[in-house]
Amino acid sequence: MKIIGVIPSRFGSTRFPGKPLALIAGKPLVQWVVEQCRKAPSLCDVIVATDDERIFKAVAPFCEVAMTSPHHLSGTDRIEEVVKRTDADIAINIQGDEPLIDPTVIEAVAALASSEGVPMSTAATPIAQPADYENPNIVKVVLSAQGRALYFSRRTIPYQRDMEHEPLEAQLSSFPYLKHLGIYGYKRETLKRLVRLPVSPLERAEKLEQLRALENGISIAVARVNHEGIGVDRPEDVARVEKALNQLP
Repeated sequence: MKIIGVIPSRFGSTRFPGKPLALIAGKPLVQWVVEQCRKAPSLCDVIVATDDERIFKAVAPFCEVAMTSPHHLSGTDRIEEVVKRTDADIAINIQGDEPLIDPTVIEAVAALASSEGVPMSTAATPIAQPADYENPNIVKVVLSAQGRALYFSRRTIPYQRDMEHEPLEAQLSSFPYLKHLGIYGYKRETLKRLVRLPVSPLERAEKLEQLRALENGISIAVARVNHEGIGVDRPEDVARVEKALNQLP
């Protein structure tokens, strides 16, 4: 079974224009992501998917890069365009703004996506910080007993009725709240189906594309991992990543 990693990469960003090419310790952000992906043994290939010539030229010397349509509305659409040019059975969608993505997270998502009866997979990690509890930018997920996603939300789920007046720390310690990590594994046929479905009502409300899969009966297996990545959303995040790199053994 051939598994490839695809990194969607756009130059335009409201909060950080040109983010993929921002230098972190002397290397472009996207190169750090590529190098982490190459540490995941299950990936046969790593491909950067972009619609920008500047990213294409910068990435070509160190990684395979595919030019895609500039009209895609999501990274999933961009990935599907790349995957249909290949003979891959499974694609792993890896965020291009996670320079310290743990290869074991990629492996966990790939292992689930390779399993029989799993059309799509992702990952989640325990919420440990009270600040993340009510932050709408931290997406929460609740799981079934079989480890499949029941729902994703920007709201805190589940709501603990009997603890509504308790401190956040107490609420966090009383239930294993999970933060969704933005990495996905798709079987080829799932990806093809997903991009042809219309935007769903829940997806439109929460602005969470994975809800389109759930609303259309595509189950999502979730790997529980311990990973607190550092996403690069704004220019000031570069210093946070460089600090974390300096602390690595």
